[in-house]
Amino acid sequence: MAKHKTESAESFGHWLLQVFILAIIIIGLYLVVFRFLLANETISGPSMQPTFENNDRVIAVRHSKLSRGDIVILKAPDEPGALYIKRIIGVPGDSIKSKNDVMYINGKPIKEPYLTEYKKKLSKGQLYTNNFSLEQLYHVKRVPKNCYFVMGDHRNVSKDSRMIGFIKRQDIIGEVKLRYFPFNQINWY
Repeated sequence: MAKHKTESAESFGHWLLQVFILAIIIIGLYLVVFRFLLANETISGPSMQPTFENNDRVIAVRHSKLSRGDIVILKAPDEPGALYIKRIIGVPGDSIKSKNDVMYINGKPIKEPYLTEYKKKLSKGQLYTNNFSLEQLYHVKRVPKNCYFVMGDHRNVSKDSRMIGFIKRQDIIGEVKLRYFPFNQINWY
């Protein structure tokens, strides 16, 4: 009987060691994935409404190929340690102009369905996006190499490339791919 108790204790100890090692491996994998492949962030502020609301939780993919229209997490160039969430409007080489609430990229109007909800609330003749061009803002014709022009979807409150300038590629943390909280608004992007 004493031998049986010793074997049980050794078996339990062995099981406990295996659980501990497995937990260390899982935690290590989680840390590696979220350090090098993904970013888990909480939205703060109104600049991307109605697409994202305050306290929404998102997952962004690091090192993805970026395109016009992608939603990205970036290092705030004007607030050390802070992050912003914005939509890419212009990629390197693009000319950008907004006139009468129509965004023109390389001289062609683009569709921005994510602005429809707010535009409906405006008084007749009121602009949601003030008129601007890259030449007026920065005396350049095109988005520079390795840079992006970003804007928030809530254009009249967003602090974006119109104020903070072009965003360098290395300052973009990742492309938002998933909103997982609140649970009733889970969505892939």
